[in-house]
Amino acid sequence: MADHMRPLLPQTDHESVVNEDPVPLISNCKFWSLDDIIEDNIGDFGWAQLVQCLLVSLARLFDGQQTFITIFTDAEPSWHCSTTSNDVTCTTNSDICQLSNSEWAWDGSSSRTIVSEWNLQCASSIITSLPSSSFFLGSFLGCLFLATLADSSLGRKKLLFLSCLIMSFSALATIFSTNVWIYAILKFLSGFGTASIGTCVLLLLTEKVGKKWRGQLGIMGFFFFSLGYLSLPTIAYMNRDSSWRSLYLYTSIPAIIYCIFVFIFVSESPRWLFLQGREAEAIEILKRIAPIKDRSLKSSLVSHVDIKVETSNSIKCLFVKRWALRRILGVMVLGFGIGMVYYGIPMGVQDLGFNIYLGTMCNALLEMPSYLVTFLVIDRCQRRFSILGFCVASGIFSILCFIVSNYGSNDQEIVIMKIGIEIASLFGACMAYNILLIYTTELFPTSVRNAATSMVRLAIAFSSVVSPVLARAGRRNAILSYGVFGFVIIFCSIFVAFLPATKGATLCDTMNEQEKENDTFVT
Repeated sequence: MADHMRPLLPQTDHESVVNEDPVPLISNCKFWSLDDIIEDNIGDFGWAQLVQCLLVSLARLFDGQQTFITIFTDAEPSWHCSTTSNDVTCTTNSDICQLSNSEWAWDGSSSRTIVSEWNLQCASSIITSLPSSSFFLGSFLGCLFLATLADSSLGRKKLLFLSCLIMSFSALATIFSTNVWIYAILKFLSGFGTASIGTCVLLLLTEKVGKKWRGQLGIMGFFFFSLGYLSLPTIAYMNRDSSWRSLYLYTSIPAIIYCIFVFIFVSESPRWLFLQGREAEAIEILKRIAPIKDRSLKSSLVSHVDIKVETSNSIKCLFVKRWALRRILGVMVLGFGIGMVYYGIPMGVQDLGFNIYLGTMCNALLEMPSYLVTFLVIDRCQRRFSILGFCVASGIFSILCFIVSNYGSNDQEIVIMKIGIEIASLFGACMAYNILLIYTTELFPTSVRNAATSMVRLAIAFSSVVSPVLARAGRRNAILSYGVFGFVIIFCSIFVAFLPATKGATLCDTMNEQEKENDTFVT
């Protein structure tokens, strides 16, 4: 680790700043930290910051679409007994794999989903869940390979642009798939691209505002992710008689256009630029995004500021220092448990005996109030207790969903009850997911923040590789899906006890600063 210390601007009152005599500036001063500079210039929230936040958050909309699009493209469509068959053994409750091809037919076109187009209705759950698992496997490996790029060479903006580009072009190429294997490979590439989108968006949102707005703005990306998820049932329903390829076409083209806007209009994180020694660029961005009424005086102060530059292997730092190792392992275990429910439950919505369009829309709509509740509680409750409470509640409702599914009937009242319990479980997971990612950005300094957040998303992605397989297997026995989901998230929530409180903490920029800050909080 190489540290280069340059002099910081002395902090003075307004009268000393405007005095042309340099003596008062030196005599009554204390050194400014980077956090002081950022807070002093962008602590308030202005229109320029709002525009940047909205533009950055749009990436999560397309991320949400590609993450859950397989709910519709890979679903098993409804079928009916063929009227041309004289065999009376065919009923709506028959096992489709025990019938001959002449005894039944798909409702509508056979190209509605990959299952009907490629005759996967009798394939194993491993094959039918392969595209979804490949997507999350790509996300898992993407987190590994791209984790340090936003902290080192590329930065937040360029990595966001690159990730969106890979995701959108891979999704567009998917429409040319001729079999499930090519389709799975392209889903893998799409997942690889989405790996860093959530992390880059979260960092660009939280690093361009002061601590007063950090928690509230941090959930904006989650809100747009839900909008993307919510748009899928509408797009799918409007194209329910068309090929599954149309869904990829209508979601990938706008994403490609969005990449152009990211490249031209999104600005880099001033915190990251400062840490890379690119002070002139950071100052220009601060001037552009600072509230207009504060630009003249505060920008003149910032123009004289230099900071401590820390260059290191961000991943290595997380596992070398004991306090960092304890934190990263704790949040990764939490991420694994939360991701199991967050991604697993939506994948199993078709198995509850409910309309797939309405069920998915209910799940997507559910995320909206979760962001509102997160917005309200993020600055009122301790992060640790909030995560623990929501994880335990989610696990209990997931286990209840397994019990009702196994021992309840298929009456309409029971189906509605199952949907209600499933929604409650997903709501708890959504709340825990939102708070965990914001909590992670507060646990680690700027120099390793992207790497730490990427490691959490890596753990989430790892659980999401497994969850589609469990969701498919749960069609035969619900304990393999909802039962496992519930037990895993409750067990993983225990590890929050090893993490410190961060509410009201200063957002540090280097590992050394973070170590000093740790002394002021109970660990």
